[in-house]
Amino acid sequence: MAPNLCIIFNPAAGARRRARLFAALDLLFGLGVQFDLLETVAPGDAENFARMAAEENGIVVAAGGDGTIAEVAAGLAGSSAILGILPLGTANVFALEMALPLNPREAARALLMGRSTSVYPGILKRGALKDRLFIQMVGVGLDSVVVHHLPPGLKRIFGKGAYVLQTLRDLTSYPFSSFKVQIDGNEMESSGLVVTKGRFYAGRFQIAPEADPREACFHVVSLQQSHFMDALKHAAALGLGRLPYLSSISLQRGYDIQVFGADLPVQADGDDAGCLPIHVVPFTQPLRVVVA
Repeated sequence: MAPNLCIIFNPAAGARRRARLFAALDLLFGLGVQFDLLETVAPGDAENFARMAAEENGIVVAAGGDGTIAEVAAGLAGSSAILGILPLGTANVFALEMALPLNPREAARALLMGRSTSVYPGILKRGALKDRLFIQMVGVGLDSVVVHHLPPGLKRIFGKGAYVLQTLRDLTSYPFSSFKVQIDGNEMESSGLVVTKGRFYAGRFQIAPEADPREACFHVVSLQQSHFMDALKHAAALGLGRLPYLSSISLQRGYDIQVFGADLPVQADGDDAGCLPIHVVPFTQPLRVVVA
């Protein structure tokens, strides 16, 4: 029996993503699969739709990038519904982490195979702001500044290239200020930080080779940067698969991460997520996710 699907899509992502969505829907329709398609119109819709759909559907599908996946996952958290993914985003880091096909028709076919696994999302606590669930990573430093400044229109037009353009804009003016980090109570200083559930960053680039989203712990990647040349060196090493092995990089595991600083921006799953200070902890229950 085919699963009962609810597909949640953010139409603001652009015409190209809608075309890829339709390719997936054509396959499902051709196989006689029943599905509901819900399109968001405002921030928070994906989470609210997912929470309502979790009561009636076996699989609730996030059709979009890592940000959309995280929103849908937040709506499913604590329920018995399974998270499905149609990876239509710019980097599709979580889909790559779960070894899902990026071709929309093949990703749609995976939804019907009945295979799933458990992952542990993280929770980003931000003082008076609402707690935010994330499925892949939280970042503080140059990458979060780039995400904070990136115009949505630029991302729609240039895709991954938009991040390169914005990085070049911010690179020479960014002060590379240090901030305090506590990992399970042990304090250190950093000028760039990624708290990640998985191996990959910005696509297929490995940043934490031993990380596994099926584990509750986080892998904390600390970058020591004092000048834009340090950031360029790290970017080159990332592209060559050597970043985790540099002496200016430290990798630690932890379950309770706190970061303190003077209003530095934060990114979560590639989206703007406010400013420091933050507190990162695992979500209390695993989330079931469709795999290929």
